[in-house]
Order: sequence, then C-alpha cells, then structure tokens
Amino acid sequence: MTDLPKLIDSKLEVSDRVAMLVLDRDDVRNELTGTALIDDIVRTVDWINGAAAVSVLVITGAGKAFSAGGNVKDMRERRGSFAGDVFEVQERYRRGIQRIALAMHRLEVPVISAVNGAAIGAGFDLATMCDVLIAAEGAVFGSTFINLGIIPGDGGAWFLQDLLGPQRAAELIFTGRLVRAEEALRLGIVIEIAAASELQSRALQLAANIAGKPPQALRLAKRLLKAARRLDLPDFLDLCAAFQGMCHNTQDHVEAVEAFLEKRPAQFQGR
Repeated sequence: MTDLPKLIDSKLEVSDRVAMLVLDRDDVRNELTGTALIDDIVRTVDWINGAAAVSVLVITGAGKAFSAGGNVKDMRERRGSFAGDVFEVQERYRRGIQRIALAMHRLEVPVISAVNGAAIGAGFDLATMCDVLIAAEGAVFGSTFINLGIIPGDGGAWFLQDLLGPQRAAELIFTGRLVRAEEALRLGIVIEIAAASELQSRALQLAANIAGKPPQALRLAKRLLKAARRLDLPDFLDLCAAFQGMCHNTQDHVEAVEAFLEKRPAQFQGR
C-alpha cells in the first residue's frame, strides 16, 4: 500500500482493507469551517479512490462531538468562510465546504459514519453523505441552519432528501430541530444505536463484513447505487448489464462461485 496521505486535523488508520478517518479537533468540537478538516476529508477520499487495497471507509469523531459544523463566532464576525460580499461568500463556499460534498459523492468505496456525539449543521450533513450511519446512544443530529438564518450551503439538503425523502427532509430543515439517537433510528437516519464504548468496534465490525466481499464488485456496486439516482431505467439496466459483464469476467467471481459450491470461505484477490 502506498503511503497514507498527510493530514493535519485528522487521523487515518488502515487495516484489513478498512480505513478509519477520525476527525481530531475535539477542542472545537470538530468544526469544519475553522479547521483543516475539509482538506483532510478531500485528501482522504482522493487517496482511497487510488488505493485498490482499501474497500471501506469509516468516519468518526474524536471527543464529545462528531462535528459541530460551521464556526458560529466566525459567522457573527463575518470572517473566514463567511467574510465578504455575496460573490466572495459564494466563492468561499464553492472552494471550501462544498468540496466535502463533491468528494463524498465521488468516493468509490462504501463509507460508514460512526456518529459518536453531536452531528450539527454541516456535521449532520457530513454524516448523511455516508452510505450507512451508526450512532452512539448519546448522539444528537440537527439540520440547524434555519435557526441561524441560513440554509444548508454545503449541499446537505440533497443528501438528506436522498436519505429520508422530501417530506421528512423538509420538516427537519424547516424546523431546525434536534433529533436524538432513538428518534434518528425510527426515522431511518441511522440503522443502529450502540453504546458509546462499543460504537467504533461495531462500525469496524460492519466495515470488516463489507470489506470481506470481492473488492472490484464492491466498487462497482457503489457506482451502481449512485447511477440509479440519475439514470432512467433503460439506461440504468444497460449499465447493470455492462457492470455484470465485468464482474463475470473477474477471478474473484470464479473464486466466489467455487467457494460457495465447496462450502468454504472465499479468498479474494481484487482482480
């Protein structure tokens, strides 16, 4: 495996085809706009897309919060990402926090969000950009932008509607209310709640299960799920057929079939 990317405010570990990115700015509750976390996330995604030895990414936060999103004090002072006239702010969003949405959208492997604490504003949006969400018992979620007189400028409304549907996404965005872990499970924001002490191990357990599948088919499945959002059914079926032709001609497919028939664990080589 090539050297890990150089990160500033995060930690990245890789083991057994699973990468775990830990947002490591507990001093500011892992806020995104006043730290190097945007760059760290983008670098990690681009590195994983070129690292065939990685099959799954897990994202979690260090400390009490998953991510508190934007820096409200900077908003008040109109500094940093929030400084300048309309065009300057627009450009800062495009070249700043919106890079997370674009990076997560182009990520080629499944990604699990292990929400260890508060996921607020852009932090909530980051969690919804993941394929699967698991929460600690004390986690809390909120699309709270409207409470500050702004909107989800990072693209979060797109991901939230994709996750929950337009009506529930509208209710959460229009009210800006907080959602505790138990309600998040009922609404379908998360698929599971774990004790705080067990959250990472549970996320890594799920990641290991996914990482044990044929690597090429896994990346194609991720691409297929994203393509389903934008293609009409006839075009989507054409893509399915092409991807299936690719899968049927891999050694991992042959190994998977033989292992199934022989009732033994498969050994995949990623080709």
